[in-house]
Amino acid sequence: MANLNGKIALVTGASSGIGAATAVKLAEAGAKVGIAARRTEKLEDLKQRIEAKGGEALVIEMDVVDPSAIETGVKKLVETYGSIDILVNNAGLMPLSDIDQFKVDEWHRMVDVNVKGVLNTTAAVLPQMIKQHSGHIFNMSSIAGRKVFKGLSVYCATKHAVTAFSDGLRMEVGQKHNIRVTCIQPGAVATELYDHITDPGYRKQMDELASQMTFLQGEDIGDTIVFAAQAPAHVDVAELFVLPVEQGW
Repeated sequence: MANLNGKIALVTGASSGIGAATAVKLAEAGAKVGIAARRTEKLEDLKQRIEAKGGEALVIEMDVVDPSAIETGVKKLVETYGSIDILVNNAGLMPLSDIDQFKVDEWHRMVDVNVKGVLNTTAAVLPQMIKQHSGHIFNMSSIAGRKVFKGLSVYCATKHAVTAFSDGLRMEVGQKHNIRVTCIQPGAVATELYDHITDPGYRKQMDELASQMTFLQGEDIGDTIVFAAQAPAHVDVAELFVLPVEQGW
């Protein structure tokens, strides 16, 4: 397994859940981590947690919907550490509702964050990785990027898009630029995603689901990302589909 000591990582959506846990896991594995999100107060807390364990982190205020904010954040990370070796496109939203409720603002916000956010951040980081002729991009898809669920039509559409983009990106930059691409596809994970659900019926449904199985934790996905990042240089772990045992479908 490759050593992550000295590697530089950027994790979006790092203020909570999978993003925060992944940042901690990468730091524990030896990487210096740029932790990016809108909520900088939570990032400062995360930075302290990482440093308390002997790691190193850089707080980056970033909204993945804003290309200029991403460019500024990426520039800050490169100027501080000299490179970007790992990108974890993790920022995302998941407000459940039926289409005929017409929560159009929620649809557009999901497309902006879940799809355009991945595109924006990849576009900002990729030139540095091409210049280095090395890098590893992790895109956070979902079981919803494989299967469609009621109430999740738009969310599923965004995660299918992330899966498709990951495959195309791998084909186009893998051999040509020596950049690995891994699509992470989690099942049910205990995160703040469920706080975005404004429909009371679906909120209750998710609470019931949580009582029926042991959800994955953010740390489980963080371990998965570190595993793929530590694979030998000639190995690209293209997809990782990770489920709670009870969720098998």
